[in-house]
Formats: sequence, C-alpha cells, structure tokens
Amino acid sequence: MKPSRLLAAILLGSSLALATLAQADSHGIEQLKTDATVEEAAERLREALDEKGLRLFVVVDHAANAESVEMQLPPTQTFIFGNPKAGTPLMQCDSSVALDLPQKMVIRQAQEDEQQTLIEWNSPEYLAERHGLEDCDLPLDKIEGVLQSLAEAAAGNS
Repeated sequence: MKPSRLLAAILLGSSLALATLAQADSHGIEQLKTDATVEEAAERLREALDEKGLRLFVVVDHAANAESVEMQLPPTQTFIFGNPKAGTPLMQCDSSVALDLPQKMVIRQAQEDEQQTLIEWNSPEYLAERHGLEDCDLPLDKIEGVLQSLAEAAAGNS
C-alpha cells in the first residue's frame, strides 16, 4: 500500500474511532446549554412544540416530585412529546423502540453552574443503534433536525 493511502486509511480509521468514542462518552445524549432559566426554556419549548404541530403528552416536574417526598432536586423537567408519523416507522422497524418513544427532552439546571440550563435529548442515531434499526430506511437526519431546532428554540437561539 502506498504511504499516502496508508496515511489516509489511518486518518479515516482514527476519525471514525473518535466519533464512536464521542458518542459512547455522551451515551447518545445530545445537549445544548443556555443562560435562560429552566422556566423560560420550558415555555419556549412548549411554544416550539405547538408551532411544529407536535403533541405534548406530559411534562414531568422532577423537582416537584422530589419535594413531595421531602427530598430536593434542582429544577428539572422532562417533556414527553411526539408525532405518530415520525415514531410509527421506527416502531414498525423494531417494536422495542417503543421503550424510548415518544420523544423526550429534559430541561434542567446545570449542577456545575446554577446560572446555566441544560437541554438534553436522545440522538436518533443512538436510538437506531440501540434498537438495531440500521437495516430500515428511516429519516433519522430529519428527526435529529427537528429535535435540534426544538432545543435551539427552547434555548432562545432561534
């Protein structure tokens, strides 16, 4: 093998390994930081879900739940939402993905910096890998784009 091809192969292999490592480190969790409060980000997310025609099933207020048993958590809310047109094809590919659907997005106060709010969601690529959906023709990029735009709206970046 020519030295230039060998170097190209090594670089490609290294970049693929780093991408896999980065995803493994995040455990498939995408994250966006904002200076908005949890409440501000939550209100913006509600508006963005409505604008995109996504159904909000429920919001779980983890801090309030902790308080109900005399425990404490920083402000943390999980939004559970979806669209059957997007989720059904994933479940048709392998019904185990129903464990992770509808979609979820967490808005929480950062533990390391109380002035920061984190917006987190599962990467559709990670869910596809987790549930073995690689053989199905699914619009994962489109789903990721919608989730990213929702997070950006919640953060106040759009």
